[in-house]
Amino acid sequence: MKNKTAIQEFIKGLWEENPVLVSLLGLCPVLAVTVSAENGMAMGLATTFVLVSSSFLVSMFRKVIPNQVRIASYIVIIATFVTIADRFLAAFTPDISKSLGPFIPLIIVNCIILGRQEAFASKNNIGRSLLDALGMGVGFTLTLLVLSSIREISGSGTWFGIEIMWPSFSPWQVMILPPGAFLALGCMIAGANWINRRRKS
Repeated sequence: MKNKTAIQEFIKGLWEENPVLVSLLGLCPVLAVTVSAENGMAMGLATTFVLVSSSFLVSMFRKVIPNQVRIASYIVIIATFVTIADRFLAAFTPDISKSLGPFIPLIIVNCIILGRQEAFASKNNIGRSLLDALGMGVGFTLTLLVLSSIREISGSGTWFGIEIMWPSFSPWQVMILPPGAFLALGCMIAGANWINRRRKS
């Protein structure tokens, strides 16, 4: 961990340790909100904001927080930034906030965020913690964007609400239903595993 360069610390979250495709973390919002690219992007950005902000504070106070109450302290810190993100979305993008429903508040218990605080931010300096959090957040956001784009284009014929498919295109309704989420994510995970095996061989 300590031997990684700054750029390696950042890019590991994009592929090598991608929280969704490799670690299989935070799958509940990944499957639930990715019916549109707009929702996927909003959830990814909100999660990244909370992850980066909470990693900053946890790393800053890592030597001050008593070990016995560290998890409770992390949750309080995370909940603070989740509230900020939730109120921001409700104020400036009410339609997106409504469509995401309870999944923004549920970022508080997202295992990606709590896991990075316990495994990384609480053990490393602020600089490395921010790079780790930003890399994981960007990796999470890109995965949600790809998955939601696949589902929206194939299931609705649109991308970010804009009609992009030909007039005779018949949307695959299953792709905007829960089975479509499992199918698309399963194919993405299988593709990532295949690529990783080919790179190692």
